Amino acid sequence: MPEWKPRDTIRARTLRREATPAERALWAYLARGQIGAKFSRQMPVGPWFADFLCRELALVIELDGHSHAVAPERDVVRDSWMAAHGLTVLRFANADVFANAEGVMATIRAEVERLRGLAVGRK
Repeated sequence: MPEWKPRDTIRARTLRREATPAERALWAYLARGQIGAKFSRQMPVGPWFADFLCRELALVIELDGHSHAVAPERDVVRDSWMAAHGLTVLRFANADVFANAEGVMATIRAEVERLRGLAVGRK
C-alpha cells in the first residue's frame, strides 16, 4: 500500500469546495462512518486525488462525469497504479448516484464487508 503523504491542503480544500452535485450527494451517505467505514474526501493518493478514500480498507471510490468519458485511458492508468499499490477502486457514473443511490450504496457496503472479511482472514 502506498505511503500516505501529507495532504495538499490548498488543492484538497478547493476540490472539496467545488465538489460536483454527485460527490455531494454520495458524501451525504458516506460521511461520519454511516456505512461502517470511515471515508475522507479528496485525499491525495500517489499523483492523484481520490474522490473518497477509506484508508483502513484501502478502498477508493471514484465518481465519473463527462471528463471520464472523454479520456477513459487516464482512468485505466490511474486504476492500474492504485491496484499495484494495494488499493481497491470502485467507480460509479455520476448519473448512477442520482438514479440508483440505493444500488450504489449496496455495492459500497458489500465491498466494505468483503474487504473486512479479507482483513479478518489475514489475522
